[in-house]
Amino acid sequence: MSLEQLNEQEQAALQKVRKRVIEAIGRNMDLYGVTLSTGHLYGLLFFADKPMTLDEMGQEMKMSKTSMSTGVRTLLDLKMVNKVWEKGSRKDLYEVEYDWYQTFNDFFAIKWRKAVETNLNVLRRSILELDKWIAETEVEAVKRVLIEDQRKMREAVEYYLWLDRLIDTLESGEIYNLVPRQVEPKA
Repeated sequence: MSLEQLNEQEQAALQKVRKRVIEAIGRNMDLYGVTLSTGHLYGLLFFADKPMTLDEMGQEMKMSKTSMSTGVRTLLDLKMVNKVWEKGSRKDLYEVEYDWYQTFNDFFAIKWRKAVETNLNVLRRSILELDKWIAETEVEAVKRVLIEDQRKMREAVEYYLWLDRLIDTLESGEIYNLVPRQVEPKA
């Protein structure tokens, strides 16, 4: 059933409910590092009954095509929106990715993997630098401080290696063996 098949009162009631959900989605998109307006754009696409062009989104949200383009590009990069092809249309069309599990996996795997790689590189380089410093210093108090810093850095490396394995479980889908997508209703 499309929105047009509802009477005016039903349309207004449904729009009110949708607006409440879109507002909540928009407010919570900061988890993904997304602005409120881009979160609202995602909410608009979530309830759209067909793929939308940038112009249609701009009209609906009362925003410029440039703002829509920036928001859509962000959502595309996060794999939360897909560009789709429609026969007879020369404009780019976009629709939301409805598999929220996959969206979660993609987003956190991308972000966490980047953080893991960056932090592991920094930690490993710093540990090696401290190794040289420890070997060169003869002051015991300085050596103790450097060794303690190295210990803390090695613990951080262990954490990032664990996080790397967690990312592997997200990317492989193995996470769903540990935490199923749906939980059976309790009797």
